Amino acid sequence: MGGQALVLGGGGVAGIAWTTGLLVGLAEHGQDLTGADLLVGTSAGAAVAAQVSSGLPLAELFARQADPARQAPEIPAVIDFEKFAADFGGAVTGSASPAEVRRAVGRLALAAETVSEADRRAVIEARLPVHDWPEQRLVIVAVDAETGEPRRFDRTSGVSLVDAVAASCAVPGIWPAVTIDGRRYVDGGVRSGENADYATGHTRVAVVSPMGVDTPLPMEKPLLAVLDGLRAAGAEVTLITPDEASVAAIGENPLDPSTRTPAAKAGRAQGDALTLSWT
Repeated sequence: MGGQALVLGGGGVAGIAWTTGLLVGLAEHGQDLTGADLLVGTSAGAAVAAQVSSGLPLAELFARQADPARQAPEIPAVIDFEKFAADFGGAVTGSASPAEVRRAVGRLALAAETVSEADRRAVIEARLPVHDWPEQRLVIVAVDAETGEPRRFDRTSGVSLVDAVAASCAVPGIWPAVTIDGRRYVDGGVRSGENADYATGHTRVAVVSPMGVDTPLPMEKPLLAVLDGLRAAGAEVTLITPDEASVAAIGENPLDPSTRTPAAKAGRAQGDALTLSWT
């Protein structure tokens, strides 16, 4: 395939804001990554990928994150991250294969009490400035809650962009699984926080990971191992994770809507100060 891929990972509403700010800061200094030949979005990264490929200027997308008066409505989520990590880890530990892990997490998601699918879909719909798939190649990752099989949605899938993003953002146990063509889907982060291996074949791969490499959640495909695999396949890889100021701005609950303004501004400042080896 060749060309450049931009991989955007999960990280809640704070991750959406931080990633948007980061991409804006980079672009303001002639390092615009958003025109990549391939965008791979997982969870929060799916929302950002849909936003940056929408045709809206980056400055407009930044304002939608940083300006409280322009932020889309969100449903606050209170989460016990220790329990969440323990439940997630229990599913991983008690399963013998990656597919069994994903099915176990899917069962956890299907059994959880959450807001309705309709209410959650309205949130995703409001996040996206455009609801049509872009011409730019965009892949959004989710996982079938029952079979455990990952699903890569794109403009040829016959699935609406809003539904694809909602599925990728369906954090197990927090948000409802999303029904698409009679199947239930959960967050693509059940497979990997970034799913960067889906960029294999591209010569340059930029990976933006709001959760960083030290996420407390056990991953089927640990990020550093995936990046090593991309390099072994011949790709030049750049990994961007939050700096100290951004970590502080994101805070302890990345699902808290109040994190959006500080996270967006911290991301922009980090992007302003960052010099990439390539763009």
